[in-house]
Amino acid sequence: MLSAMFDVNQGLSVGGMLVLMLCAAACGLIIAVTAMLTGPCSKGFAASLVTLPVVVQAVILMVNGNVGTGVAVLGAFSLVRFRSVPGSSRDITLIFLAMGTGLATSMAYTGYALLLTAVVCALLLVLHFVHPFSQPLLLRVTIPEDLDYTGVFDDLFATHTRRWRLEGVKTTGMGSLFELRYTVVLKDPRQEKAFLDELRCRNGNLTLSLTRNAPIHEEL
Repeated sequence: MLSAMFDVNQGLSVGGMLVLMLCAAACGLIIAVTAMLTGPCSKGFAASLVTLPVVVQAVILMVNGNVGTGVAVLGAFSLVRFRSVPGSSRDITLIFLAMGTGLATSMAYTGYALLLTAVVCALLLVLHFVHPFSQPLLLRVTIPEDLDYTGVFDDLFATHTRRWRLEGVKTTGMGSLFELRYTVVLKDPRQEKAFLDELRCRNGNLTLSLTRNAPIHEEL
């Protein structure tokens, strides 16, 4: 299963080339689905993850055993200046995985490419859905100015969340209100409404919001 399907050094037929491209595209599709299930993923990024293994495979097959062509391709890529927004560690991992599967399929190791894709994607899914690695939520709570916000919700957080942290405080309503920003990880997502109801009772039924786009500081 993990041996080479073809001997790429002896040349490939059109049929063999199509088989390797389809395998690379299948790996890219699995990676793209994993990206959509584990976090924010734009349509363009998902399409790039599908096509990147095919492109890498085609480039490696083109330069295989040809030093002159390899130098020419390297020079062509050095002229390209990539500009993009900073990616998260997850995005970089997925891009490297897509490139790795492209390299594997370019050497006709289709079984290895599929196994690598399956194992890494399964790990990403498990780590995403297991509670200790859960995505934190952004909680905004408005309280009156006469309510001391220091530790005012600690008992509720201890009951309903695995961890929490006060990220910032600002005044609103001409200084008559405070807006508190927390990042929280719920113990049981099914108790989200009960948690918000208890918060409303504590803050005098002022504005609350709970969103799933909490800022995360990632470095790789």
